[in-house]
Amino acid sequence: GRVHVRRSHRRRRNRRTASSTSKRIQPGSCGRGRRGEGKAEVAMARARSARAIVHAAGRAFASQASTRTVAMEGNAARNAGQASKAAVWSALGVTAVGFAAWMPLAHAKEQEADLEQVKKMICQVIEDDPDMGPTLVRLAWHTSGTYDKTTGTGGSNGATMRFTPEADFGANAGLHLARNVLEPIKKAHPQLSYADLWTYAGCVAIEEMDGPTVAWRPGRVDKGPESCPPDGRLPDGEKGGPAGTTQHVRDIFYRMGFNDREIVALVGAHALGECHTDRSGYKGPWTRMKTTFSNEYYRELLENTWTLKKMERSSP
Repeated sequence: GRVHVRRSHRRRRNRRTASSTSKRIQPGSCGRGRRGEGKAEVAMARARSARAIVHAAGRAFASQASTRTVAMEGNAARNAGQASKAAVWSALGVTAVGFAAWMPLAHAKEQEADLEQVKKMICQVIEDDPDMGPTLVRLAWHTSGTYDKTTGTGGSNGATMRFTPEADFGANAGLHLARNVLEPIKKAHPQLSYADLWTYAGCVAIEEMDGPTVAWRPGRVDKGPESCPPDGRLPDGEKGGPAGTTQHVRDIFYRMGFNDREIVALVGAHALGECHTDRSGYKGPWTRMKTTFSNEYYRELLENTWTLKKMERSSP
Protein backbone atom coordinates (compact mmCIF):
# COMPACT_ATOMS: atom_id res chain seq x y z
CA GLY A 1 0.00 0.00 0.00
CA ARG A 2 0.98 3.62 -0.18
CA VAL A 3 3.01 5.08 2.64
CA HIS A 4 3.52 8.70 3.36
CA VAL A 5 6.19 10.54 5.29
CA ARG A 6 5.05 13.07 7.85
CA ARG A 7 7.17 16.07 8.79
CA SER A 8 7.79 16.98 12.40
CA HIS A 9 6.61 20.39 13.50
CA ARG A 10 9.75 21.44 15.26
CA ARG A 11 10.97 24.97 14.84
CA ARG A 12 13.47 25.44 12.05
CA ARG A 13 16.38 27.80 11.94
CA ASN A 14 15.79 30.42 9.31
CA ARG A 15 18.54 30.73 6.74
CA ARG A 16 18.67 34.08 5.04
CA THR A 17 20.91 35.57 2.45
CA ALA A 18 22.88 38.67 3.27
CA SER A 19 20.33 40.80 1.46
CA SER A 20 17.24 39.25 3.05
CA THR A 21 16.70 42.05 5.54
CA SER A 22 16.48 44.58 2.75
CA LYS A 23 13.87 42.65 0.74
CA ARG A 24 10.37 44.04 0.74
CA ILE A 25 7.20 42.51 -0.59
CA GLN A 26 6.22 44.06 -3.90
CA PRO A 27 2.75 44.23 -5.41
CA GLY A 28 1.62 41.45 -7.72
CA SER A 29 1.80 41.83 -11.46
CA CYS A 30 -1.82 42.97 -11.59
CA GLY A 31 -1.54 45.56 -8.84
CA ARG A 32 -2.53 43.33 -5.94
CA GLY A 33 -0.42 41.85 -3.17
CA ARG A 34 1.46 38.65 -3.84
CA ARG A 35 0.05 35.30 -2.73
CA GLY A 36 1.34 33.97 0.58
CA GLU A 37 0.53 33.02 4.14
CA GLY A 38 2.47 35.72 6.00
CA LYS A 39 4.69 38.65 5.17
CA ALA A 40 7.68 37.33 7.04
CA GLU A 41 7.56 33.97 5.27
CA VAL A 42 7.13 35.58 1.87
CA ALA A 43 9.99 37.98 2.47
CA MET A 44 12.18 35.05 3.42
CA ALA A 45 11.21 33.17 0.27
CA ARG A 46 11.90 36.19 -1.95
CA ALA A 47 15.31 36.64 -0.37
CA ARG A 48 16.59 33.29 -1.60
CA SER A 49 18.67 33.56 -4.73
CA ALA A 50 18.23 31.33 -7.77
CA ARG A 51 21.60 29.76 -7.10
CA ALA A 52 20.61 28.80 -3.57
CA ILE A 53 17.49 27.14 -4.91
CA VAL A 54 19.38 24.95 -7.32
CA HIS A 55 22.13 24.02 -4.88
CA ALA A 56 19.74 23.08 -2.07
CA ALA A 57 17.66 21.10 -4.51
CA GLY A 58 20.70 19.22 -5.72
CA ARG A 59 21.51 17.98 -2.23
CA ALA A 60 17.98 16.61 -1.82
CA PHE A 61 17.97 14.83 -5.17
CA ALA A 62 21.45 13.40 -4.68
CA SER A 63 20.38 11.84 -1.38
CA GLN A 64 17.87 9.69 -3.27
CA ALA A 65 20.12 8.96 -6.23
CA SER A 66 23.41 7.93 -4.71
CA THR A 67 24.49 6.18 -7.90
CA ARG A 68 24.81 9.47 -9.73
CA THR A 69 25.93 12.85 -8.48
CA VAL A 70 23.84 15.81 -9.51
CA ALA A 71 26.13 18.44 -10.97
CA MET A 72 25.46 21.82 -9.46
CA GLU A 73 28.33 23.89 -10.85
CA GLY A 74 27.85 27.16 -12.60
CA ASN A 75 25.45 29.95 -11.89
CA ALA A 76 22.18 31.36 -13.19
CA ALA A 77 23.83 34.19 -15.09
CA ARG A 78 25.86 31.85 -17.27
CA ASN A 79 22.69 30.01 -18.23
CA ALA A 80 20.92 33.15 -19.40
CA GLY A 81 21.90 32.57 -23.01
CA GLN A 82 20.75 28.96 -23.19
CA ALA A 83 17.03 29.35 -23.80
CA SER A 84 17.00 26.47 -26.25
CA LYS A 85 17.96 24.15 -23.41
CA ALA A 86 15.45 25.74 -21.04
CA ALA A 87 18.34 26.52 -18.66
CA VAL A 88 17.13 30.07 -18.10
CA TRP A 89 14.03 29.13 -16.17
CA SER A 90 15.50 26.02 -14.57
CA ALA A 91 18.37 28.05 -13.12
CA LEU A 92 15.91 30.59 -11.87
CA GLY A 93 13.84 27.90 -10.27
CA VAL A 94 10.91 28.55 -12.61
CA THR A 95 9.65 25.03 -12.56
CA ALA A 96 6.48 23.90 -14.19
CA VAL A 97 5.86 26.35 -16.97
CA GLY A 98 9.26 27.25 -18.34
CA PHE A 99 9.24 24.33 -20.73
CA ALA A 100 5.81 25.38 -21.92
CA ALA A 101 7.08 28.89 -22.54
CA TRP A 102 10.16 27.95 -24.55
CA MET A 103 9.47 24.67 -26.36
CA PRO A 104 9.81 24.81 -30.16
CA LEU A 105 6.58 25.95 -31.77
CA ALA A 106 5.02 24.61 -34.93
CA HIS A 107 4.05 28.17 -35.84
CA ALA A 108 5.66 31.30 -34.39
CA LYS A 109 2.91 33.57 -35.71
CA GLU A 110 2.10 36.35 -33.28
CA GLN A 111 -1.38 36.33 -31.84
CA GLU A 112 -3.63 39.35 -31.94
CA ALA A 113 -5.20 38.77 -28.54
CA ASP A 114 -4.95 41.56 -25.99
CA LEU A 115 -2.55 39.81 -23.64
CA GLU A 116 -2.77 42.53 -21.00
CA GLN A 117 -6.51 42.00 -20.77
CA VAL A 118 -6.04 38.24 -20.75
CA LYS A 119 -3.55 38.63 -17.91
CA LYS A 120 -5.99 40.70 -15.88
CA MET A 121 -8.65 38.04 -16.29
CA ILE A 122 -6.24 35.31 -15.19
CA CYS A 123 -5.24 37.39 -12.18
CA GLN A 124 -8.90 37.75 -11.27
CA VAL A 125 -9.31 33.97 -11.36
CA ILE A 126 -6.45 33.63 -8.87
CA GLU A 127 -7.82 36.50 -6.77
CA ASP A 128 -11.17 34.75 -6.51
CA ASP A 129 -9.59 31.40 -5.64
CA PRO A 130 -5.90 31.47 -4.58
CA ASP A 131 -5.72 27.67 -4.77
CA MET A 132 -6.29 27.95 -8.49
CA GLY A 133 -2.80 29.45 -8.89
CA PRO A 134 -0.96 26.14 -8.29
CA THR A 135 -3.59 24.32 -10.37
CA LEU A 136 -2.91 26.58 -13.35
CA VAL A 137 0.80 25.86 -13.02
CA ARG A 138 0.03 22.14 -12.96
CA LEU A 139 -2.11 22.50 -16.10
CA ALA A 140 0.71 24.30 -17.93
CA TRP A 141 3.19 21.65 -16.90
CA HIS A 142 1.03 18.62 -17.71
CA THR A 143 0.12 19.94 -21.12
CA SER A 144 3.88 20.39 -21.77
CA GLY A 145 5.31 17.35 -20.00
CA THR A 146 4.23 14.87 -22.67
CA TYR A 147 6.86 16.19 -25.09
CA ASP A 148 9.22 13.70 -26.75
CA LYS A 149 12.36 15.26 -28.18
CA THR A 150 13.05 12.29 -30.45
CA THR A 151 9.69 12.15 -32.21
CA GLY A 152 8.71 15.79 -31.72
CA THR A 153 5.29 14.67 -30.50
CA GLY A 154 3.34 15.77 -27.45
CA GLY A 155 3.98 18.99 -25.56
CA SER A 156 1.97 22.16 -25.14
CA ASN A 157 1.54 22.81 -28.85
CA GLY A 158 -1.90 21.38 -29.66
CA ALA A 159 -3.66 21.59 -26.27
CA THR A 160 -4.80 18.02 -26.82
CA MET A 161 -5.81 17.57 -23.18
CA ARG A 162 -9.20 18.88 -24.30
CA PHE A 163 -9.90 15.41 -25.66
CA THR A 164 -9.97 11.82 -24.53
CA PRO A 165 -7.92 9.83 -23.92
CA GLU A 166 -5.49 12.50 -22.68
CA ALA A 167 -8.07 14.27 -20.52
CA ASP A 168 -8.70 10.98 -18.73
CA PHE A 169 -5.07 10.11 -17.99
CA GLY A 170 -4.66 9.41 -14.29
CA ALA A 171 -1.87 12.00 -14.11
CA ASN A 172 -4.32 14.67 -15.32
CA ALA A 173 -7.00 13.99 -12.71
CA GLY A 174 -8.54 17.22 -11.45
CA LEU A 175 -7.18 19.42 -14.23
CA HIS A 176 -10.65 19.84 -15.71
CA LEU A 177 -11.10 22.45 -12.96
CA ALA A 178 -8.31 24.59 -14.40
CA ARG A 179 -9.45 24.09 -17.98
CA ASN A 180 -13.02 25.02 -17.09
CA VAL A 181 -12.08 28.16 -15.18
CA LEU A 182 -10.15 29.42 -18.20
CA GLU A 183 -13.01 28.80 -20.61
CA PRO A 184 -14.61 32.28 -20.14
CA ILE A 185 -11.24 33.85 -21.00
CA LYS A 186 -11.04 31.75 -24.15
CA LYS A 187 -14.55 32.83 -25.17
CA ALA A 188 -13.66 36.48 -24.58
CA HIS A 189 -10.48 36.09 -26.66
CA PRO A 190 -11.27 33.45 -29.30
CA GLN A 191 -8.21 34.34 -31.36
CA LEU A 192 -5.98 33.05 -28.55
CA SER A 193 -5.38 29.32 -28.88
CA TYR A 194 -6.02 27.01 -25.95
CA ALA A 195 -2.36 26.00 -26.17
CA ASP A 196 -1.26 29.61 -25.68
CA LEU A 197 -3.88 30.32 -23.01
CA TRP A 198 -2.97 27.35 -20.84
CA THR A 199 0.76 28.04 -20.91
CA TYR A 200 0.31 31.79 -20.45
CA ALA A 201 -1.97 31.18 -17.46
CA GLY A 202 0.77 29.12 -15.84
CA CYS A 203 3.30 31.90 -16.37
CA VAL A 204 0.96 34.52 -14.92
CA ALA A 205 0.23 32.28 -11.94
CA ILE A 206 3.96 31.90 -11.19
CA GLU A 207 4.37 35.66 -11.19
CA GLU A 208 1.27 36.21 -9.05
CA MET A 209 2.53 33.72 -6.47
CA ASP A 210 5.68 35.75 -5.87
CA GLY A 211 7.76 34.04 -8.53
CA PRO A 212 9.79 35.57 -11.36
CA THR A 213 8.39 36.79 -14.65
CA VAL A 214 8.62 33.92 -17.14
CA ALA A 215 9.64 34.85 -20.67
CA TRP A 216 6.67 33.63 -22.73
CA ARG A 217 5.87 33.90 -26.41
CA PRO A 218 2.66 33.12 -28.34
CA GLY A 219 2.26 31.05 -31.45
CA ARG A 220 1.01 27.62 -30.39
CA VAL A 221 -1.86 26.13 -32.36
CA ASP A 222 -4.68 23.85 -31.32
CA LYS A 223 -4.88 20.33 -32.73
CA GLY A 224 -7.43 17.53 -32.75
CA PRO A 225 -7.73 14.31 -30.71
CA GLU A 226 -5.65 12.41 -33.27
CA SER A 227 -2.61 14.26 -31.88
CA CYS A 228 -3.08 13.08 -28.28
CA PRO A 229 0.14 11.55 -26.93
CA PRO A 230 0.16 8.05 -25.42
CA ASP A 231 -0.40 7.61 -21.71
CA GLY A 232 2.64 7.15 -19.48
CA ARG A 233 4.65 10.20 -20.49
CA LEU A 234 3.99 12.09 -17.24
CA PRO A 235 5.79 11.16 -14.00
CA ASP A 236 4.27 8.86 -11.40
CA GLY A 237 4.72 9.66 -7.73
CA GLU A 238 5.80 6.19 -6.66
CA LYS A 239 7.52 3.32 -8.40
CA GLY A 240 8.15 0.79 -5.65
CA GLY A 241 10.85 2.64 -3.74
CA PRO A 242 13.49 5.38 -4.00
CA ALA A 243 15.63 3.60 -6.60
CA GLY A 244 12.74 2.77 -8.92
CA THR A 245 11.13 6.19 -8.54
CA THR A 246 14.43 7.98 -9.17
CA GLN A 247 15.03 6.03 -12.37
CA HIS A 248 11.44 6.61 -13.48
CA VAL A 249 11.76 10.37 -13.01
CA ARG A 250 14.99 10.39 -14.98
CA ASP A 251 13.44 8.37 -17.78
CA ILE A 252 10.52 10.79 -18.03
CA PHE A 253 12.64 13.94 -18.05
CA TYR A 254 15.50 12.63 -20.16
CA ARG A 255 12.89 11.90 -22.85
CA MET A 256 12.18 15.64 -22.96
CA GLY A 257 15.86 16.57 -23.10
CA PHE A 258 16.49 17.60 -19.50
CA ASN A 259 19.57 16.81 -17.42
CA ASP A 260 19.71 16.06 -13.69
CA ARG A 261 20.31 19.66 -12.73
CA GLU A 262 17.22 20.80 -14.62
CA ILE A 263 15.18 17.93 -13.17
CA VAL A 264 16.02 19.18 -9.69
CA ALA A 265 14.75 22.65 -10.50
CA LEU A 266 11.55 21.28 -12.02
CA VAL A 267 10.79 19.03 -9.07
CA GLY A 268 10.87 22.17 -6.92
CA ALA A 269 7.43 22.97 -8.32
CA HIS A 270 6.10 20.91 -5.43
CA ALA A 271 6.52 24.00 -3.27
CA LEU A 272 3.12 24.92 -4.74
CA GLY A 273 -0.27 23.36 -4.14
CA GLU A 274 -1.24 20.19 -2.33
CA CYS A 275 -2.11 16.54 -2.86
CA HIS A 276 -5.65 15.14 -3.09
CA THR A 277 -6.60 11.53 -2.44
CA ASP A 278 -8.97 11.52 -5.40
CA ARG A 279 -6.14 12.51 -7.75
CA SER A 280 -2.69 11.34 -6.69
CA GLY A 281 -3.78 9.14 -3.81
CA TYR A 282 -1.91 11.34 -1.34
CA LYS A 283 -3.27 14.11 0.84
CA GLY A 284 -2.09 17.47 2.12
CA PRO A 285 0.11 20.43 1.13
CA TRP A 286 3.77 20.02 0.26
CA THR A 287 4.77 23.10 2.26
CA ARG A 288 3.29 25.58 4.71
CA MET A 289 3.19 28.23 1.98
CA LYS A 290 1.33 26.41 -0.77
CA THR A 291 0.49 29.53 -2.79
CA THR A 292 3.94 31.13 -2.60
CA PHE A 293 6.69 30.37 -5.11
CA SER A 294 9.70 29.54 -2.95
CA ASN A 295 12.38 26.99 -2.12
CA GLU A 296 10.34 25.62 0.80
CA TYR A 297 9.93 22.19 -0.78
CA TYR A 298 13.63 21.50 -0.41
CA ARG A 299 13.85 23.18 2.96
CA GLU A 300 11.12 20.84 4.19
CA LEU A 301 12.97 17.81 2.83
CA LEU A 302 16.34 18.77 4.25
CA GLU A 303 15.54 20.41 7.57
CA ASN A 304 12.73 18.28 9.04
CA THR A 305 12.66 14.87 10.69
CA TRP A 306 10.42 12.48 8.74
CA THR A 307 8.55 9.36 9.85
CA LEU A 308 6.44 6.86 7.93
CA LYS A 309 2.68 7.18 8.10
CA LYS A 310 -0.06 5.21 6.35
CA MET A 311 -2.07 7.42 4.02
CA GLU A 312 -5.79 7.94 4.39
CA ARG A 313 -7.74 5.64 2.04
CA SER A 314 -4.63 3.75 1.03
CA SER A 315 -4.64 -0.02 0.68
CA PRO A 316 -3.16 -2.21 3.44
